[in-house]
Amino acid sequence: MIGSIGNNNYMTEEMLKRSGQVECQTCAQRKYVDGSNEMVSYKSPTSISPERSVAAVKSHEQEHVTNAYTDAAKKNGEVISASVQIMMKICPECGKAYASGGLTTTQIKYDKANPYNDNKSKMVDTLIGAKADYKV
Repeated sequence: MIGSIGNNNYMTEEMLKRSGQVECQTCAQRKYVDGSNEMVSYKSPTSISPERSVAAVKSHEQEHVTNAYTDAAKKNGEVISASVQIMMKICPECGKAYASGGLTTTQIKYDKANPYNDNKSKMVDTLIGAKADYKV
C-alpha cells in the first residue's frame, strides 16, 4: 500500500500503474511481431501501449484482408470470406486490458480453368477415327 495515514489516501501499486502514475514493466516490455510470410507491419518486434493495442492490432489485421483482396485481383480470384479475430488479455501486473494479437482468416476462390477441360474437345476431335476395331 502506498499513501498517507493522515488523510486515508491509500493507493495500491496496481492502482498507480493502472492510472498511469507508475509505469507497468510488463506492458512496457510487451512486444508485437507478425509471424506470417506476408509483407505487413510489425515484422520487427514493436512496443504498443495497452491503450493503443486494439486500434493497432485491428489496423494490422486489416492489412492482411487488403492483401487477400489484392492477391485475388491479381490472380483472377474472388474473396469469398474474410474474418478478423482480436484476442484480448488482462495484464497480470497492472490489470489493464490489451489486445494480445489477432487472426485473419480469408477464403479466396480462384477461377482457374482446368487445362484438360479446355483441350478436351480438341483431343476428342483428333482421336475420332484414329483407331477402329470392327467385327463383321
